[in-house]
Amino acid sequence: MNHSVAASHLPVLDWDTIADRLDRDGYAVVSGLIDAETYRRLASLYADAHRFRSRVVMARHGFGRGEYQYFDNPLPPPDCALRTALYPPLCQTAHRWNDMLSIDDRYLETHAAYLAQCHAAGQTKPTPLLLKYETDDYNCLHQDLYGELVFPLQGVKRRYRVNMRHGVSRVLSGHRFTLGLIFHDAQ
Repeated sequence: MNHSVAASHLPVLDWDTIADRLDRDGYAVVSGLIDAETYRRLASLYADAHRFRSRVVMARHGFGRGEYQYFDNPLPPPDCALRTALYPPLCQTAHRWNDMLSIDDRYLETHAAYLAQCHAAGQTKPTPLLLKYETDDYNCLHQDLYGELVFPLQGVKRRYRVNMRHGVSRVLSGHRFTLGLIFHDAQ
């Protein structure tokens, strides 16, 4: 069975409502992007060090408690498909926000074109990541900035261009894996 997520298999999303929530709250909860089986398959990748380019133990750097790993290329299919599918409508929100803030930055129309621009600027390392939390783990407030080119929105987390940070509150019990979709690549 193929567990990859193609854009044609994504649920139909109400982008007007999502955009309104982003404008009002700085984030929007979008359910159903990854089914439970695909989520379990992604979480199981965490133990395969060959799938990742680096691992960060948060406590060593004062980032919180827990750890995360940045995927290496090739990215898992759900990650690629989600970034490709979510980028164009989020790009419209990013342009609207830049207009409101009198920021001249414009993002290229497709995710592939934007990644090509990142790569031309020396930002060639993939940024999607898988985070792992156990009981009492947390992630301090932070921004995911990896070079000169930065896309102001992320999947799974909330983030605003300069002054909004995001984090994860303390996990009260059990464990949690989170897929982080970052649209720009890193230096």
